[in-house]
Amino acid sequence: MEIKDLKRDTATIRFAGDSGDGIQLTGSQFTNTTALAGNDLSTLPDFPAEIRAPAGTVAGVSGFQIHFGSRPVHSPGDLCDVLVVMNAAALKANIKFLKPGGVIIANEDGFGKRDLSLAKYAPDETPLEQVKTSGYMVVALDVTKLTRASLADSGLPPKDVDRCKNMFILGIIYWLYSRSLDATISFIEKKFGNKPEIAAANIKALQDGYTFGNATQLFSERYSVDPAKIDPGKYRNITGNEATVIGLTAATKKSGLKMFFGSYPITPASDILHGLARMKHFDVITFQAEDEISAVTSSIGAAFGGNLAVTCSSGPGIALKTEAISLATILELPLVIINVQRAGPSTGMPTKTEQADLLQAVYGRAGECPLVVVAARSPADCFDTIYEACKIALEHMVPVMFLSDGYIANGAEPWKYPTGDDLAPITVAFDKPRNTNGEAYKPYVRDENLVRPWAIPGTKGLEHRIGGLEKEHETGNISYDPDNHQLMTEIREKKRDMVARFLPPVEVEVGDESGDLLVIGWGSTFGSIKQAVLEAREEGYSVSQVHLRHISPFPSNLEEVMKRYKKVLIPEINSGQLLKLIRDKFLLPAEGYNRVRGVPFSVEELKNAFIDHIESSKS
Repeated sequence: MEIKDLKRDTATIRFAGDSGDGIQLTGSQFTNTTALAGNDLSTLPDFPAEIRAPAGTVAGVSGFQIHFGSRPVHSPGDLCDVLVVMNAAALKANIKFLKPGGVIIANEDGFGKRDLSLAKYAPDETPLEQVKTSGYMVVALDVTKLTRASLADSGLPPKDVDRCKNMFILGIIYWLYSRSLDATISFIEKKFGNKPEIAAANIKALQDGYTFGNATQLFSERYSVDPAKIDPGKYRNITGNEATVIGLTAATKKSGLKMFFGSYPITPASDILHGLARMKHFDVITFQAEDEISAVTSSIGAAFGGNLAVTCSSGPGIALKTEAISLATILELPLVIINVQRAGPSTGMPTKTEQADLLQAVYGRAGECPLVVVAARSPADCFDTIYEACKIALEHMVPVMFLSDGYIANGAEPWKYPTGDDLAPITVAFDKPRNTNGEAYKPYVRDENLVRPWAIPGTKGLEHRIGGLEKEHETGNISYDPDNHQLMTEIREKKRDMVARFLPPVEVEVGDESGDLLVIGWGSTFGSIKQAVLEAREEGYSVSQVHLRHISPFPSNLEEVMKRYKKVLIPEINSGQLLKLIRDKFLLPAEGYNRVRGVPFSVEELKNAFIDHIESSKS
């Protein structure tokens, strides 16, 4: 049988199996190789919610989806072309993500009687035969047996041999999509540099998987995807947490300050702590505190001492930090608070994504306690957004909350390296030593933007009082005067609002400057909304997209832009939080499209929602 070599504009692959099957590593290696091939891409890692879910169960299934192409890719794809499953539970949990007529590559060894029982199939069920009759192409291989045959002479114990199954299946996928093995071989050699026998086994399994795909007649077609046309420059594949680490480090160097990062580990934010711990040579100090409160209060102390101060958590940890965040607000110290959102409430679903912390970010503190809030739209955008968060905090002497989420944090896309000249300057001005001639220093005398001076402790003549009690205007002394409290409350809010003067105007991302429907999004809904808007416009509908990075305060021209459209729709992975803020601020009849399922929107569902809203306004 002759194998057809076909070109494709895009392709989507989903890997799935037990956590111990190395699914995330497999997906990451295919992603890195695809990035090196020059394709645009977007990924969606799907971790099990339980740390040690029983092997073979649906709860223990780990997944990784990658959408890549020779044209711009905005989302990880709704449905995959190829689904790789290592056991019955992986098939059961992921068959819904496969396109009609798609290809299933299955490890037959994971479909024994015990595997079927653990996956809650009936004893007489034959799931691979069932999906085959549903129109899917099924390529069933005993990957375990093939890997053992490949490594029969390796001298490794059976347990170590079986751990190479993911490399054998990755080799097959590399052959199927005409990918090079070189990057993964280099990765293996580096990862197992002190275990050459393990490195050799993984490399052989990878190469034999590739050879197996080439030598057998299991596939009638083989695919290639040309490089995407992108701006010239140096690129790397990057996750949201990695981009956040690099953005913080860039802000450290650009500001000329040392960074202090106080954090307590929590999913899905912990990788930021891990990444910054490797940046010591860039004046980055990391402190893993004993709890969330210690993490944020140590960062506030670092801000008082003249450092770029950052703390990081997810929603439950942010809740514990709220009193200290209020302290930073009343002290008017620069503090960057990172919230990598996850599905809640309480412990919720730690490994699933959600956008439900927006109202917590804007309002979730005691008293009138305004914060600047910014949100990244994609993994690569985390670099620019966290850099801007640091710039705003340092130049306006305010706490800034940076919102990411699990999808952005763990997802990946190409990122073009900026140069130092590409980055906006960060201006830091400490108050200078002075001779007060016996007069008390006034730490809350402000400039035209209501920014108070940054007075470093130990500086001659700048002695002043700090604490959480209300401050007297200018002197900073404790005050219980009602009129002073009214004034200080208004100043803190106006100071936050004046940040809008320095923000770029909101621009229409896709579509016309006026029309039937404006779709407003924030955070990780960006890619799905953009693709859905593009597809709806291809079908002749008047729909445009605006995506907000700046949420508190809003860009100064947002109201004017919204009023140019007949209807405004706000899709969110929550119950309508930006919708509430928009309605409250602008008194406009915006509508929401809301889902809280722990997964990103699909492009198809958004496109249908946009079309339905346009059609309903015509009827």
